[in-house]
Order: sequence, then C-alpha cells, then structure tokens
Amino acid sequence: MRRFMCFALAAGLFSTSAHAQSSPGGSTLPSAEELAKRDTVTVGVGGAWMPDYEGSNDYHILPVGAIRGRISGISFSSRGSYLFVNVLPQRAKFDFNVGPVVGLRFNGRRHVDDPVVKLLPETKTAIEAGAFVGVSAHGVTNPYDTLAFRVDALHDISGTHRSTTITPSVEFSTPLSERTYASLSVSAEFVSNKFADYYYSITPTGSLASGLPVFDADGGMKSWKTGLLLNQSLTGNLLHGLSIFGYGEYARLVGDFKRSPIVSQRGSATQWTLASGLAYTW
Repeated sequence: MRRFMCFALAAGLFSTSAHAQSSPGGSTLPSAEELAKRDTVTVGVGGAWMPDYEGSNDYHILPVGAIRGRISGISFSSRGSYLFVNVLPQRAKFDFNVGPVVGLRFNGRRHVDDPVVKLLPETKTAIEAGAFVGVSAHGVTNPYDTLAFRVDALHDISGTHRSTTITPSVEFSTPLSERTYASLSVSAEFVSNKFADYYYSITPTGSLASGLPVFDADGGMKSWKTGLLLNQSLTGNLLHGLSIFGYGEYARLVGDFKRSPIVSQRGSATQWTLASGLAYTW
C-alpha cells in the first residue's frame, strides 16, 4: 500500500501562488495582490527513492503524486501523505493560516527488506487527522516570495499508535525567475511514549523472535529534517503549463529513536528522500 498510495514528498511541491518576476521586453506578469486572488490548481506525478521505514537503511523506488491549489480563496495542498486545507483567504503581505489536516502515516514494517526486522511484529498504517495553525509573510525579499511558520497537530484516529504528534516547521519559497521556483523547509517532529513504543520499542517477545535486545523507547523529539524543492517550467511559465520538479530531503532521528535497535543495529539515523517528476498548472 505504501508504494502506491504515497503523495508527493516535498514540503510544498508547487508554488502557493503563481510566482514571477519582470518578464523580458519590459512587460510584467500579474502583481502579487492579483495572484493572491487567482484560482489555480497544480497536479504532479513522479517517482521517489525513500527508506523502507523511518530508521531503515534499505531504500525503495515508488511512484508519487501531489495536488496543490486555491479555489475561491481556499487553498489546499498535499504534503507527504497528508492533505492540508487552509480555510483563511490569502492576503497580499501577511496572513494567518488555519485548517484541517488528514492523512496516512506509512511507517509500517509490513514490506521491509531487512531479514531481522521482518521477524518483529508488524506495524500498521495509521490514519491521522488534526489541524494546523501558522502565519505567512509575503514580499520579504521580492514581491512574490513567502516565509511561512506552521505547527501541525495530528492524532491517530485508526487505533494504531493511539497518540498525538506535533510538528513545527518553517518554509521559505521564492521564484528565481519566471520559469524557476525554489522552496527550502526545516521541520521537527515531537511524539508521545505511545508512539515511541509502537514503532521503536522491542518487547521481550520481539527480542526472542528477532534476536534484537529488549528496548523501551520514550517519546519526545523524534527527528528533524530539511528539504529543498526546485521547480522548472518547461512550457510557458510558473503561472501555467508543464514543469519538472526535483526534491531532496535530509532527516536525522534523535534520542531513543536513534538508539532503537531497529535503527542503531539494523538501520541508520540518517535518512534521505529524493523525488522528481512532472507537474502541470492550470
């Protein structure tokens, strides 16, 4: 399921509004204020290289897809395997962001290559729902950029890990030209003891089955990550047409998540994600 249901992996694969700079010949594309009111939808498909589970040193290539847009002032975007909907219309210079989030946590151990980790009890895909709040500032370095701060709070509603996760993040997005867009993001994830136990503890039964030592993982800060997205228009410009995107992410597990035997003995605390594909903007 993880290989065929994953959404795009970038913190924001596509621009939240159509970004542009002055075009050749003295003409200009719509102003930032006009773009903030414009309806737009971007859909992307591609492939990603990512670990079997958070902490694994085995990787797979899998198909990914994403959607992002704004209709009648309501914006939406897929980030990882989660869908965010911002119910507050965007303003030209400064705005608040708030809305619901729903998605799937693909951190299960049902499809892993490691022969020892396979011997542990399977962990399932979790369905999570919650909300996010944040603030965004536009026009920090040019009329079309965005500096955004956001906090996501998600709770497992499927009875899988039965806990809540908190993720603060910061993202800076800007056009480099009418055809090139870049976005840099940094985030951290904080989880509870229940989450840590479900995904990273080794019970006596699991130890007996796998040979790994018993381990009782405590919650706290699980990981931090940083990602860079580049989006290059192939037809037209960033306002409309076909584009190609590339995304790279570095993540680092910390604390008991780094010390868990499935990471320290069978995997790696360093995690990489690479993705690329094609997108089309209407």
